[in-house]
Amino acid sequence: MMKPPEAERVTGYKVGGISPFGQRKPVRTVIEQSALAHDLVYLNGGQRGLQVRMKPTDVRDVLKAAVADVVA
Repeated sequence: MMKPPEAERVTGYKVGGISPFGQRKPVRTVIEQSALAHDLVYLNGGQRGLQVRMKPTDVRDVLKAAVADVVA
């Protein structure tokens, strides 16, 4: 994961409001492999306090996200 100042510089958004949807510049999205075992996951909806609830497979497909083991 990016450090907050780098994430803000790359995305143009403040940490807490960085959503994988509707980015000004394309940013690669990675989903933790174990998230696919859940019925629903919550993602940032583009502003502080706004959450989006989706099936993890839909998130993967819509964002063309990579799936990987990222949890240490």
